[in-house]
Amino acid sequence: MDFDVLIIGGGAAGLSCALVIGSGLDKEFAENRKAGIILHQKSSHLQSALLKNVFGIAPGTKGMDVLDQGVKHLTDIYPEMRQVSSEKVKEVNEINGGFRVITNKSEYTTEKVVVAVGYTSPFRINGLEEYLIPHKKAKISKDRVQLKNDDHLVKPGLYVAGTLAGWRSQYAIASGSGAAVATDILTNWNNGEHTKVHDKLA
Repeated sequence: MDFDVLIIGGGAAGLSCALVIGSGLDKEFAENRKAGIILHQKSSHLQSALLKNVFGIAPGTKGMDVLDQGVKHLTDIYPEMRQVSSEKVKEVNEINGGFRVITNKSEYTTEKVVVAVGYTSPFRINGLEEYLIPHKKAKISKDRVQLKNDDHLVKPGLYVAGTLAGWRSQYAIASGSGAAVATDILTNWNNGEHTKVHDKLA
């Protein structure tokens, strides 16, 4: 497999997931694990957002700046998290032992996939149609969709985060959803021992 986990989506949920997994890659239980993110972020609703009500972020911060800073943060602090930019995911197929992720330029194999793209319809990633349902927390008139899941898990090895997991389109909610998925994956790697990664002042 090319990856142990591959995140699809470079918005709030995807980047949050990548940062938390990246922070765990130096742990003993994650030794030799390969993680990556496809920065499928041009479709992120954050591109046009102006953040005024998010804890920890200065009021008036532009969503596009948060995205740029998130990618730089990931690059500078967790370079082990491989970033794939300028590629758009077209298809996700189940294969023996994992999944094949096909983009407009390449394809990758991975044991686990986190789908963290937006919830707009029509949904443009083939191979996941059987899990699509109308979004449970969006206006019917908006025609939003989500993937059926149980606490972010669609099926073994396949996770969904952010609005596509059925959460409302709120920055703090999407970020928390991505972080939750990351800790579930780290817990899985750590033989089921509940795992989170905290940095502390000396």
